[in-house]
Amino acid sequence: MEMQEKEEHNILEYKILDRGFVKLVDFMGGDRRAVDSARVSFGGESKGEERDRKLIKYLLRNGHLSPFEHTVFQFHIKCPIFVARQWMRHRIASYNEISARYTEVREEFYIPEKFRVQDTVNRQGSTEAKGELDQQKLLKIYTDSLEASYSAYKKLLEAGVAREMARAVLPVSQYTQFHWTINARSLLNYINLRTDDHAQYEIRCYANAIKEIFRLKMPWTATALSELTEEKK
Repeated sequence: MEMQEKEEHNILEYKILDRGFVKLVDFMGGDRRAVDSARVSFGGESKGEERDRKLIKYLLRNGHLSPFEHTVFQFHIKCPIFVARQWMRHRIASYNEISARYTEVREEFYIPEKFRVQDTVNRQGSTEAKGELDQQKLLKIYTDSLEASYSAYKKLLEAGVAREMARAVLPVSQYTQFHWTINARSLLNYINLRTDDHAQYEIRCYANAIKEIFRLKMPWTATALSELTEEKK
């Protein structure tokens, strides 16, 4: 995961996988917004950093999470389609995705560094291969398939087939892009689920980058979460 910070536009960008990225393109609120949103219930406001940080930890510990809904993150994501389909299970957010009905798809596909084997315990997961796979042979099978599918796509377009139909031959390893706007409460849920060891490796790469962006933008909340996690061990 490679991070680039474009200070002139306040954009944080992380390079993910071989062709993907996560960019924070807008942000509203923060730790103090959560504090003020909580204290408004009593007609109060900030009482200094020490007490504000204690309040954030109290809110997280006791599940009083609505104050975090007043902080909003907007991301620009580029990821393989199979990652996006898992991502969009997180429904308390807004999405706008590039459309292959309107634009011609680029030849951009996810090429894994190495293939994993099926996990025998977690049936939906995978584990690192220990030498039982011929990685070079399998990579050729994989890339040959991608090349064939994109060649078919181009031939269909050249023959006059509509983009919305020609795209059907493309695989889920194709890269897509979308804007994702989400409040901090829902983002915490995303981070919790998608950084877990049971989540697929590829989406964990993105989630870990987003977790780091969250830490940079809401350090008090991130620290409180870390402390609460340690307390539970």
